[in-house]
Amino acid sequence: MNVRFDLDPSVTPELHDGICALWADVSNAGGAVGFVPPVTREDVRPELRKHLTAMAEGRQRLVAGRDTDGRVLATAFLTTNTHRLMKHWLWVYTVMVHPTLQGKGAGRRLMAAVADAARSVEGITALRLTCRGGSGARPFYEACGYQEVGRVPGAIRVADDDYRDDITMWLDLG
Repeated sequence: MNVRFDLDPSVTPELHDGICALWADVSNAGGAVGFVPPVTREDVRPELRKHLTAMAEGRQRLVAGRDTDGRVLATAFLTTNTHRLMKHWLWVYTVMVHPTLQGKGAGRRLMAAVADAARSVEGITALRLTCRGGSGARPFYEACGYQEVGRVPGAIRVADDDYRDDITMWLDLG
């Protein structure tokens, strides 16, 4: 499937609803994007509003992947740092690819679009993200050029008896 990636697309009702649908679909397929299934679109909507508020305030940017019909199939949010010693890198949050596209190269294309978007921001030299241990995300990010630079064992609790590592990944854009 052909997916077009855009930086800072207009936030229309269709984009808003499309991201909610994607987030619920990814979560319900077992994706490690901040929720434990089952999840509805209404469950994720408050979290999306936080991202959209940060975008409106200029603290966050969106890379969205859509098909030719405009359906949202992938997202990643780039967040600036406010600390004066860390303004040279961006956080990457809420990386999602629709479950029907996983394993077909769309995720790698999304991460390449994220890196390209970051390179377009003056003074940015690196990207940082975290992923949930046991999700299979670490090898994916490594294949995209990221390296593991830190790990907090058991920092993420997905159930009363299920603790996962919080893994920090880094990509030098140089």
